[in-house]
Amino acid sequence: MEQPPYLLHFATPGARVSPFDVNMAYDAGWDAVIPYAGVGLDDIAAFTQDAIFSRGPRGVRRTALFIGGRDALLAADMLQAARSAMVPPFEVSVFADPSGAYTTAGAMIAKVEQALERVFQRGLSACRVLVLGGTGPVGLLVSTLAAQAGAQVFLGSHSGEAAARAASDALARRFGVRCTPLHSGDAQQRARALAQSEVVLAVAKAGVQVLSRRELETSGAHLLVAADVNAVPPEGIESVAVKDDARPLGLPGSAAVGIGALAIGNVKYKTEQALLRQLRETEQPRYFGFVECLEEARRQRG
Repeated sequence: MEQPPYLLHFATPGARVSPFDVNMAYDAGWDAVIPYAGVGLDDIAAFTQDAIFSRGPRGVRRTALFIGGRDALLAADMLQAARSAMVPPFEVSVFADPSGAYTTAGAMIAKVEQALERVFQRGLSACRVLVLGGTGPVGLLVSTLAAQAGAQVFLGSHSGEAAARAASDALARRFGVRCTPLHSGDAQQRARALAQSEVVLAVAKAGVQVLSRRELETSGAHLLVAADVNAVPPEGIESVAVKDDARPLGLPGSAAVGIGALAIGNVKYKTEQALLRQLRETEQPRYFGFVECLEEARRQRG
């Protein structure tokens, strides 16, 4: 009997799905990736049940959902709503990765953990972590993952403390983590937070520099890792080059190392590919959110 094709139903609340993710899914071996725009939280349960009942037990194992969009917290809610809509044995796997934020955040935290372990023989727990660009999709997730790992997180926003506080409150309600809000656009507040931090994560939008070399040089001997996801010039953190992979930054009196966008992006790519393949190959339903992305990134970081 001919086997049914592997179908990935790609839902986004926005006007279009991401070509990046479509390419990744085909490269991971999916036979068809079907895009759906305008699918939000109120729609995802019915959307899920439309996908699960038509193919029977054999076909349902060759069906999965991918949730995109640009809102990291909305995607988490949609993932949970899709999971709750399953009616076993009619149950399919679901992977949420809005704008690549889940896999990027997982890769960034995995690479920071690796540098801390290999260079400084310590973990992320009890580190003070400064997140610059903390209200964006990746910023919200690296703040959450770092806090879940036991770090003390300063969640910074260049838009002001009110924006940072709103984001921190949202993470507390949704994931039960505590972050300290910070107006990182204020040079004095940024300097005070940097002076207390062992790790700084730059996750602002592409092409925006959020930390200068001069600021790094005044950070003190306690700074251990500076990581930047910005691959578009100028660097998000001056002196952290895109190919840096725990390269010493040469700061006065400091052993701090830098991790650049391509080192993080390589792990992000491998993580997304691995999870898309697992969606296709699994015999049992799997659900991949940002926590699972971090777990896979730890396996993929080398």
